Parts: sequence; C-alpha cells; structure tokens
Amino acid sequence: MTRRKLMSGAAVGLVVVGLGALVGLAGHFGVPRDDDDDADEGQQALSKVLRFSKASLQQGLTASEQGGRPDAGKFEIDRRNFQLSVYTVKDGTFSEVLVDPATCNVAKVESIIKADDVAAVQLQSAAMANAKISLKDAVDKAIGQAGGVPEAGEGRSMEWWEWARGRKAGIRAVGVIPNLNEGRPVASVVLLRGEEFTIVQQPLD
Repeated sequence: MTRRKLMSGAAVGLVVVGLGALVGLAGHFGVPRDDDDDADEGQQALSKVLRFSKASLQQGLTASEQGGRPDAGKFEIDRRNFQLSVYTVKDGTFSEVLVDPATCNVAKVESIIKADDVAAVQLQSAAMANAKISLKDAVDKAIGQAGGVPEAGEGRSMEWWEWARGRKAGIRAVGVIPNLNEGRPVASVVLLRGEEFTIVQQPLD
C-alpha cells in the first residue's frame, strides 16, 4: 500500500462524513468490503504477520516523534515487506518514518516532497492542529473502549485500564488517520480482534 493511498484516505474523511468516509478509509487501510476478494487476501496476510510484531502502533507513534509530531500511522505490507509507517511534521516539514516492527527502532526517515503528497498530509496536519490529545492517546482510548474499560480505581489511571482491557481482549490497533468532522478533529482508528477488522471514530478534542 503506497503513501498516496493512505493520504487519500484522510482526504476522503475530511470531505465525506459517515458511512461513505468509512468505506473510503477501509479501502486505504486494507479492510475489505464483502465483494473485495483481493482486499480480503491482504487482510488475512496482514492479520497473520501482525502476530509476530513486537511493536504496537502506539509504540511506533512514540518512536516516530524524533521526526516530529505523528499525524498518521499504519502497519502495512508494502512490496512484500511488513512495516510500520508513520507520517510526521516538524517545523513545516513532512516526513515518513519507517519503524521496524520487530525492534520498534526507527529504520528510515524520508522527506515527503511531492506536491500532491504534501497537499494530502497538510490535511492531516490541519486536523491535528486542532487536537487536544495525541494520536497515541486516541488509539489507547479506542482500544480500551472496544475492550470494555472499567472506571479508574485501585490506584490505576484510566489510561492504564484502557491499555490493560484492550490487551486482555486481544485487540490491536492497525492504523490511525485524523480528519475533521464538522470542524472537530476525529481519529479514524482501525482495530484488529482475532481476524476481524473494525474502524472506530475517536474524538481528538
């Protein structure tokens, strides 16, 4: 899956609200529709290799911060290579940070310079400029809520419960893209439980 496909998914989310946006985002994250056999094969391949990843999406987002603020990220199989790709911005410069899923170390940082690619990541950046929480926190919340988060207590923070319940339920985050929904920043988070992919919307304000 190419960089342009991921960014186009964010652009769809900015313009279209509701089911149409989710369908567009699903395609760019490799989540298949019922009639999409090729995407189904891609889904199965991604769900299998994710089992061997020691890194989580949240860890990848944190590792990528050396390249700037994370504005989107996803696990993907690109040219038969399994990788964790995060898109960042720092001082007005956009980069793609590749994180090794086996070690969670940054493997490569590439500047995004093509005009159409820059225009697309600017949309993500605009959404994050209005966000009050990070993408990592948004992903943690989405996982925790999908797993059923109890009230904070017993000396533990809500963030800890969100992480723990999601882990117990076997839920992993596959990707996250921010967009604006009626002017409000929202993160579209793709989750994997077993072999089932779902997309949930997590407010960023």
